[in-house]
Amino acid sequence: MSNQYIPGTCNLGKDEIRSRQIVALFGLFLTISSVIGILAADQGRSVRFSIFIPAMIFSVGFVQSRSKFCLAYGLAGTFNFERLGKISRVASVEDRRADRKTAITILLKAAALAAVITVVFFVLPL
Repeated sequence: MSNQYIPGTCNLGKDEIRSRQIVALFGLFLTISSVIGILAADQGRSVRFSIFIPAMIFSVGFVQSRSKFCLAYGLAGTFNFERLGKISRVASVEDRRADRKTAITILLKAAALAAVITVVFFVLPL
């Protein structure tokens, strides 16, 4: 695991990665509890699309922690390898450009994962 900023590749330290893992677990809990609630309430099939939001919370946390890259930091041109909340600025314009590209890729990956989770739940004959 890298412990330094690498443009477009790594902008999170160990503590920040851990917080993204916690977000992913929270999103997973919300997704599972939403699925259980929808099935228990015997809702119409279209209500199943509502799990996209908790699935997106899970997906964003999961993809960020696996990538060791924060979507928001990438868009803002920042990084953190110290204690939580101690954010540093990216100096180079080229590095910020690489970070924004990676951040958008992470957003798209997370949205795709959340969409797959949602579609699978929608089509399952439960």
